[in-house]
Amino acid sequence: MRKIRKMGLMILMFMLVLTAAACGKDTDTKTASKSESGPTYNFKLAHITPTDHMWHKAAEKFKEELEKRSNGRMKLEIYPASQLGTEADMVQQISAGSVDFGFITAAYLSSRAEAFTAWFAPYAFKDLEAANAARDTEVAKKILATLDNQNIKGLDYLFAGSRLMLFKEKDVQKPEDMKGLKFRVTPSPPLQDFYKSLGASPESLPLPEVYAAIQTGVIDGMDMDLDATITNKYFEVAKYGAVTNHMVWPAVAMMSKTTYDKMSDEDKKIINESIKAAANYSATTRSGQEKEFKKTLSDSGMKIYEIDQSLFEPYIKKFDEKYGPSNPLIKEFIDTFRK
Repeated sequence: MRKIRKMGLMILMFMLVLTAAACGKDTDTKTASKSESGPTYNFKLAHITPTDHMWHKAAEKFKEELEKRSNGRMKLEIYPASQLGTEADMVQQISAGSVDFGFITAAYLSSRAEAFTAWFAPYAFKDLEAANAARDTEVAKKILATLDNQNIKGLDYLFAGSRLMLFKEKDVQKPEDMKGLKFRVTPSPPLQDFYKSLGASPESLPLPEVYAAIQTGVIDGMDMDLDATITNKYFEVAKYGAVTNHMVWPAVAMMSKTTYDKMSDEDKKIINESIKAAANYSATTRSGQEKEFKKTLSDSGMKIYEIDQSLFEPYIKKFDEKYGPSNPLIKEFIDTFRK
């Protein structure tokens, strides 16, 4: 009798184990099925830089992350080098929903949403790593949110290094040496005001025209980053490069708000995590290239040098005094990072 009871208990325990295993297998199957199911997307992303620039590489990283995290449900077609028009055109297309994503310069956006001016406070950050860390601050997120009323979802920031000054013929060693120079500057109020305060005459030429303009003497120099100086071969027409690192240069990763708002929370999470991975990749990769880029330009015949930040202190103060009171978010930004 005891043997029969013992055997019965063993059979019962065996059945319970089988049932538990079956339930566990069913749960895993449902989880996998849920992660692999859902709508499919064929997204479009536009930006202004050539395919060898860091922002395009970040776009490719974003594409890779989207496809991997969505199990192939999210595809991305990238349109680099202003294929879909100017930044104004791209923003309009994103707002209308005909293009899903864009990497748009904060410089351009400062003419549409004033708070983005904050990112161009001169010498606000010690280096690119410090600027990248600022992405996660509350004030940076508040600035992104100012795009909501344009039917655009601001997702994150991507960096392509800090700004330097290129000169065709003149070996500029202090701000006062820039007086009277015709200088190509992105058509953004804060950038143009900064160069005007230095005594330069800002010129707002489209990027495709800049090489010929400095080559022929239409302009005497330009505000640029190391990456674009190499990819656009400006070292062929400019003899001097002052690595001032006076401003950071973020692109804003943005999305059509109409498209974003229609997505499930799970798919929104995939978008947000994918763009964060791309932004981190961009900043980490770019910050490690500073020495390499300087050497490339020096080897190409350009004189690469630095100008002491202290010489710009009066112009930094002038910028802060003008723009700080103009907008609460700009003031919060300056107060946060001028510590």
